[in-house]
Amino acid sequence: MDRPVSVIIIAVVFMLLVLAITWGWSRRKKSQTDVPQPAKPHMGIKPVAEPVEGSYVSTTLAGHPLERVAVHGLGIRTTGEIVVTDGGVIMDLAGREDFLIPRRDIVSVDTTAGMIGKFVERGGIVRITWRLGETLVDTGFRARYAASTTPTVDRIREMIEEAQ
Repeated sequence: MDRPVSVIIIAVVFMLLVLAITWGWSRRKKSQTDVPQPAKPHMGIKPVAEPVEGSYVSTTLAGHPLERVAVHGLGIRTTGEIVVTDGGVIMDLAGREDFLIPRRDIVSVDTTAGMIGKFVERGGIVRITWRLGETLVDTGFRARYAASTTPTVDRIREMIEEAQ
């Protein structure tokens, strides 16, 4: 087989792969149309701690760390900050709309070693389990500095205890 034919075959296989990924992502979005848009941060809420820099990992269906929530951009990884406030937790995301995890909707918080596409040391990702409408989801955030992880989890736990 000569070189131009090989290049064409590789290009066709690559295009088919890209089409398959695009088709799968659009099907996932269609199947999740019942998942509501998360709340936007609003005026009047006050930070109770300094923002923590890091990476927004993803939002997945609770208990299913490989099932991304594709709608509303929740399944796309980006850099940003997590801000614990008196009204909940704000995900301040670079290049995307920020969203608020309302205090009343937070079910639990813990750490994990991995969520879809991101696996790190044990306890390296803050995982917040919360209600998004009728859907229970997990949102993951990895702090830039490991020393910020435990204080962030502790502040969110305090918030949950105060709300009960």
